[in-house]
Amino acid sequence: MYVEKDDIFNFQSFPSECDLQEVYDAVLQFPVMSDKKVVILTDYDFEKCKKSDYDKLSTIISEVPDSCIFILLYDALPVVAKKNTKLSKLMTTAEKNNGITAQLDHRTVPELVKMLENGAKKRGCTIAQTTARYLVETVGEDINTLKNELSKLCAFVGNGEITKQIVDEVSVKTVEASVYSLSKQIVEYNMTLALKTLDELFYLKVEPIVILSTISGFYVDMYRAFVGKERGMNSAEIAKEFGYFGREFVIRNAMQDIRKFDHNRFLLSFNALRGADKSLKSFSGDARTVLEQLVVKLGFIALKGEDLD
Repeated sequence: MYVEKDDIFNFQSFPSECDLQEVYDAVLQFPVMSDKKVVILTDYDFEKCKKSDYDKLSTIISEVPDSCIFILLYDALPVVAKKNTKLSKLMTTAEKNNGITAQLDHRTVPELVKMLENGAKKRGCTIAQTTARYLVETVGEDINTLKNELSKLCAFVGNGEITKQIVDEVSVKTVEASVYSLSKQIVEYNMTLALKTLDELFYLKVEPIVILSTISGFYVDMYRAFVGKERGMNSAEIAKEFGYFGREFVIRNAMQDIRKFDHNRFLLSFNALRGADKSLKSFSGDARTVLEQLVVKLGFIALKGEDLD
């Protein structure tokens, strides 16, 4: 039976940092006015957890009742199946309890780029590797979305070449890509364009907290690149260190954005982001005003290395 995500009684999702006892209790609870309930635990690090927690996780898997569907999902945290004793034990426990284990890998960015190049060729047009990579960064990594956008671009250019300019004119950016553009405009202190992009995001009714979260993620990416660079690491090493599997381009781009940044700029920027987060969550100010002030403040910090306050 399908369970809606907004079903507060029959759908519960737990992050990696959680109390496994709460997960266990959720799994054993009976569904409310439904045949099943769904419990999802995402990216729980069984490699680094205490033995007692690993045993608790094993117990949860072995005692899942028929009234519950328990999903142990690994999305951001990489799990290597080969020669992984702890993982093998968990998989065996699941299978003994009529569970199913499956490995569904995401296509990497290079694989998606190759798919776009081949797809364009079959449709009688061309797209350069750098442009194909830009398309992935712009519209996201969902295969169906990329195929639809490629078909639209090929129909637009006919037998010609798909350029970056055409991608900007024709393709629809994801919210993440739009906020990513906003973040770059802030770092480059292009306030006119940054405030225009922010206005477009509000027009599209993107939640303010989503905008703030994505900008914060952009700064986290930059800071990781900054720390790695200070340690003498290259972009590939930094991406591997921080788990950007299949998303190495994020760190490559961040390496370009940190050229004018130093420790003080990062400290001031994170303070500004924290202040905006507090204002949004406490409803102490108009959300649009909070984000507009944040954009200007972050831009000034990037330019001058000083706070506006």
